[in-house]
Amino acid sequence: MNDSGGSTLRITRVAAALVAAGLAAGTLAACTSGDDGGNGGGGDGSAIINAYGGEPQNPLIPTNTSENMGGRVVDVLFAGLVSYDAEGNTENEVAESIETEDGQNFTVTLKDGWTFTNGEPVTAASFVDAWNYGALSTNAQLQGSFFDPIQGYDEVAAENPTVDTMSGLQVVDEKTFTIELKQPEAAFPERLGFAAYYPLPAAAFEDMEAFGENPIGNGPYMMAGEGAWQHNVRIDTVVNPDYDGNRKAVNGGVAFIMYSSLDTAYTDLLADNVDVLEVVPPSAVTTYQSDLPDRNVNQPSATIETVTIPQNLPHFSGEEGVLRREAISKAIDRDLVTEQIYNNTRTPAKDFTSQALPGWTDSLEGVDKVEFDAEGAKELWAQADAIAPFSGTFEIAYNGDGGHKEWVDAVTNSIRNTLGIQAQGKEIATFAQLRTEATNRTIGSAFRSGWQGDYPQQYGFLAQNYQTGGSSNDGDYSNPEFDRLLRESAGATDADQQQQLTNQAQEILLNDLPAVPLWYRNAAGAWSNNVSDVQIDWQGIPVYNEMTK
Repeated sequence: MNDSGGSTLRITRVAAALVAAGLAAGTLAACTSGDDGGNGGGGDGSAIINAYGGEPQNPLIPTNTSENMGGRVVDVLFAGLVSYDAEGNTENEVAESIETEDGQNFTVTLKDGWTFTNGEPVTAASFVDAWNYGALSTNAQLQGSFFDPIQGYDEVAAENPTVDTMSGLQVVDEKTFTIELKQPEAAFPERLGFAAYYPLPAAAFEDMEAFGENPIGNGPYMMAGEGAWQHNVRIDTVVNPDYDGNRKAVNGGVAFIMYSSLDTAYTDLLADNVDVLEVVPPSAVTTYQSDLPDRNVNQPSATIETVTIPQNLPHFSGEEGVLRREAISKAIDRDLVTEQIYNNTRTPAKDFTSQALPGWTDSLEGVDKVEFDAEGAKELWAQADAIAPFSGTFEIAYNGDGGHKEWVDAVTNSIRNTLGIQAQGKEIATFAQLRTEATNRTIGSAFRSGWQGDYPQQYGFLAQNYQTGGSSNDGDYSNPEFDRLLRESAGATDADQQQQLTNQAQEILLNDLPAVPLWYRNAAGAWSNNVSDVQIDWQGIPVYNEMTK
């Protein structure tokens, strides 16, 4: 999501990957000590957690929420077939079982007793109808490509579809439906805890836009009545008393407070006006641990930050574009930025996924293209100028409400000094505005981008951002060989072969550089005196339901 197996599932992947990377698994869930805030792990079960947030890009429809400010709200309002715990383990939630004999045809059986907060039962049709809605091109849902593996997706996703339902989805009875994929993909069920695969009540289809303003879910929390979403101010949720899933709340609700500045949010954290902030501003990275002793965390998370350079940007297409993209990448001193601006709470990126995921390696062919090399950058830029001389300014657009100005200034300064060109940041006020311009292809420059894991697989980072037609392929990159390798990796039954194909696909990206990888982001955050039992999960998001106040 854009940042600011075959039988019944019980799968552990992310924690094992962290151990393999030399990172202690115990650091993945950072809890307060017993004396923090004087609560000792107890607290008021009706108390509201005040959490950092921002204005979502779109109404809160799961299949149209592709950025994490809206995503964190959607995730507490809905429950999917499976869910992920703080370490990235996959567990059945609404699903009683997800069974297959061949990794291509799945039978899903739902648990009894699930309802939406308007009283409607959660049925097989709740999932099938929601998925068909999300995939249908005329509904223009940003998350539509998540349904690409399902048989019949291509027909409903066509520019002028002649059908409106995927042939690979069939309701058997109220509690059972089947999924047929285009090819065997044994790991497909692990993805089904992501928002695009959430169910919808029948009421949603009466007026989807109105539904998105006051969504009706089946998750641990629900909207706090009429007017719960005060645009650009806050979104208020309260506990769903009928929820009986994996994520039961021990507090009374979560209020997502929208900030126009990360520095302001940090000031409110110091004053105990906001309860949890999972990323501190650059101005506080050297002081937050002493400012908030025993109430802070610095841990890996499945996130990456990048700069996307649209394929149609002048001077950045064809052979000239390949040379200039590599030159830009090699002109960025990632080690200097992550040390001086982020106090090593970021790690220079070596690929397009995350070091917190299974299969990550820093030894891909072409990794030198994401390493600082001033002389190499100058030579590449000169070769590009021999094709067509560069004129104008290289700009990186960023959202002003997310604490990005410092690194954008540092990166453009590095590009300017290395290549001898004009380079500068272009501030867009809010994350929602930045995402809208990127989605609408009106941004007119390179832009700050990033990805937070939707599910614990490298595939999710690669398919959505770089596959032809991917839900967040906002630079409109397309390479048939990359698409082929990625699809083959998803269908591989041998784990070593799957990883080899994934690596080969990434090496194509390192050659083409549709986006410039910058760094992996740690969850470097803290919490107020008012809360205890704080965890930051594998994605870098607070586990809101387990916080006590």
